[in-house]
Amino acid sequence: MGCIALLCHSTCCSRPEPLEHSILDISDSPTSETKPFLSAGSNQKVTELFEIIEKLQVSVQHHSLSVLCSLFTVTFTLLHQSSRLDEQRCEFPLPLRVIITLIPAFIKLIIRFADATMSMSSQLLKIGRDLPLILPPKLGGYWIDPPLQKFAETSPTSSHYGLDPETYDIMERDSEATYYQEFFRSRYHHSFTAVDPSLGPLLLSVCLEEEEKRLRVILRMRECSMHGVFSVSLFPNIPSAVELAKMLCDSVTVSRFDVVSYLKAPDLITAFDEHRVSLNFKFGVLYQREGQLTEEDILCNNEESEEFQEFLSILGATVALQGFTGFRGGLDVYHGQTGNDAVFTSFHGREIMFHVSTKLPFTEGDTQQLQRKRHIGNDIVAVVYQEGHTPFLSDVIGSHFLHCFLVVRRVRKRPFSNLEVVCLQVSVTAREDVPPFGPSLPDPPIFTESSLLREFLLTKLINAEISCYKAERFSRLELRTRSSLLEGLQAELSTRSQCMMGDSPVSTLSTSEGMRGVTEGSGGFIENFKRAIRVRSNSFDTLGGPRKMGGVPLHRSPR
Repeated sequence: MGCIALLCHSTCCSRPEPLEHSILDISDSPTSETKPFLSAGSNQKVTELFEIIEKLQVSVQHHSLSVLCSLFTVTFTLLHQSSRLDEQRCEFPLPLRVIITLIPAFIKLIIRFADATMSMSSQLLKIGRDLPLILPPKLGGYWIDPPLQKFAETSPTSSHYGLDPETYDIMERDSEATYYQEFFRSRYHHSFTAVDPSLGPLLLSVCLEEEEKRLRVILRMRECSMHGVFSVSLFPNIPSAVELAKMLCDSVTVSRFDVVSYLKAPDLITAFDEHRVSLNFKFGVLYQREGQLTEEDILCNNEESEEFQEFLSILGATVALQGFTGFRGGLDVYHGQTGNDAVFTSFHGREIMFHVSTKLPFTEGDTQQLQRKRHIGNDIVAVVYQEGHTPFLSDVIGSHFLHCFLVVRRVRKRPFSNLEVVCLQVSVTAREDVPPFGPSLPDPPIFTESSLLREFLLTKLINAEISCYKAERFSRLELRTRSSLLEGLQAELSTRSQCMMGDSPVSTLSTSEGMRGVTEGSGGFIENFKRAIRVRSNSFDTLGGPRKMGGVPLHRSPR
């Protein structure tokens, strides 16, 4: 591999024709001294670069590249032997003469290989020893911020902009989810249900705000909820439920809505509206050491360096899991089956549990470390802390659910006011269907203050997870969950309202769609809400997924 990396480097730094001539000059000049093309340090650096490029960027199949490397290594060795034989005035053996005649073909093949990686290698060589924090996968599918070409211009001494924590806003997963609780429950209001032939179950809530002389309306459908505020002065008479629904969505075709008279309806409606609201988050933390490019290497790290421990202290506090009463993020707080310690923090009213790879159980003889991957692989976002200059490969951790990585690397220490200031550099990568999210990386993306880095990282992590929910895999699952919950809620409210009006006895409550009657102790929509969450969680587990996506239990007890 060293030989091919050597030649590719030369190809990238000079024109192909001089490279070919220089190699032929070696074979045609037996009296010249054999000298390395590059210094040992440069050779090692370039070799490392092209090992990464070989893994991710080369369009040639892996086995073909291996054969090419082997052939050229043999050729280069025989060339060296031929030089010695010529010095001794010995006749070349027949195999050697044949291979020497094939040298031009080998050179052309190597030049084509170098051309295929010209762009990537030129960027990496421009960067020098400080390799980028992240490299894209061979087949693409991920975006990287900042882009690779911009990394070459990054310097720890550059002037900064974008380091303003006042601009670090936390995204809301559903900004209107609490509108019913905030604007309706404390006021007199009505709710109505219907089943539209094309849109499915509908749930409408209407509130008259007399002081402001306006109507506030929420229409809940399978795909979304629509919210509107209308001035009463626009209408000679208060519009009907059908008219209000059509004002929000002109696709509504029903001719009537049924009034909801069930006394506990506000509790059920609030539970549905806020099923996506969560103040708890869990994130993975990976520890990548120098030279580690594979999932197995990264997950098998057990020892924590002092620098890594310092970084963990920025994220949060190390807590004992035994008897822990906060949000546990799926970790065992009773029997120690998920390790003894974890990193936990509270941040702007939210609780965050970190699944730190080095603190999760290590299994001897298990190269995949499934105990660790069971938790980190089921997270949606993870932090990678790098020691050294080995880039992180965007798709190195095989997981259906990890959609985003925040990579942090210590880039240098420098004296400042008789204190050592740690400079930490940040880069972000996510699957291509994950929308961009804030806060924006500063330029350059380097932090010297731990408090500022903490504020940035935690905000970025939360926003990353919320943004990941818009990716195709999660949005599909969320739509199915919402549809199931709304269907159950509409049926529950309709049936119980009929019971309140004396139209139907309690014993005839619907048992369709997995709903059991209250006489069987199911608890109606509340229990089906929990059941839908469990079913959705099981579908995640079937794919090795997390138990977090989509909401929280009605009673926010630690999980």
